[in-house]
Amino acid sequence: MIGEKVQQFQGKDTDLNELQGKIASYLQSEGFTVQTSPSSSHGAVIQAKKGGFLDKVIDADRALSIVVSGDPNDFTVRIGIGKWLEHLGVAALETLLLSELFLVVDVVESAWNLEIENKLAKQIESLVG
Repeated sequence: MIGEKVQQFQGKDTDLNELQGKIASYLQSEGFTVQTSPSSSHGAVIQAKKGGFLDKVIDADRALSIVVSGDPNDFTVRIGIGKWLEHLGVAALETLLLSELFLVVDVVESAWNLEIENKLAKQIESLVG
C-alpha cells in the first residue's frame, strides 16, 4: 500500500495497553478525534481523524489507522489510511482485520499520509524508548 508504515520493536518490554493509550493521547493533543478498539490477543486498533482543511484533501470517511499487535518484547505498529469505522470501541479486532482498515490511497492523500505517518512513527519510537 502506498504510504503504509510498519515499525517492528523487539526486546523493549513495553506495556502495549499503555502504549495504545499514549498514542491516542498524543493524537488527541494534535487535534485528532480518536477512537480505539478493545485489546485482544490479536492486538488493538486506534483510529484518528481530523476535520478542518483535511476534509478537502481526504474523504470524510477516511482516518489514520494504527494497529498495535504482538507481545511486549516483540510487537509491530502499522500506520496507514483506512476507512473510519463506526463503533470501533465495540468491534472485535478479528473482524476489523477483515475490513477496510487500510486502504490504497491516491497521490494527494499519500503526501499527507507520509507526512503524518513519519511524525507519528517518530513519536511512537520516542514512547517505546
